[in-house]
Amino acid sequence: MQEPLTDKMLDELLNAPSVDEFIDGHEFTERSLSEYLQTLLKEKGLEEAQVTRMANIIPTYGYMIFKGQRRPSRNKVLQIALAMALNLTETNRALEAAGASLLYSKNRRDAIIIFCIDRGCSLQKTNEELYRFGEEIIG
Repeated sequence: MQEPLTDKMLDELLNAPSVDEFIDGHEFTERSLSEYLQTLLKEKGLEEAQVTRMANIIPTYGYMIFKGQRRPSRNKVLQIALAMALNLTETNRALEAAGASLLYSKNRRDAIIIFCIDRGCSLQKTNEELYRFGEEIIG
């Protein structure tokens, strides 16, 4: 699932001779969190139950998130992202699909989370780092 990078699309938009040409040349789709997570599960060869367990989420609640029956909090999305070992771009896309704010490097707590995601840390290790800096843990 190769989506164009936002910066690349912005550059194309700003250099397009008309907005019509830009719009006609791109596909715009808004995926739900459920659709996005299902795609990532397939790509990464993961199972919902495995991710839910690693994310430390109650199985029935996790099932409801993956099926689009519940809208999770930002922290729940981060728990899932860390359990799935998503990179920063994938994590921010999941947050966006959930209607949550993206990770922001100028926010101290978010900066720690970004650092941990970049280093491939687990949920547990990320929570340890957040705790060490006196920040609210993810879950």
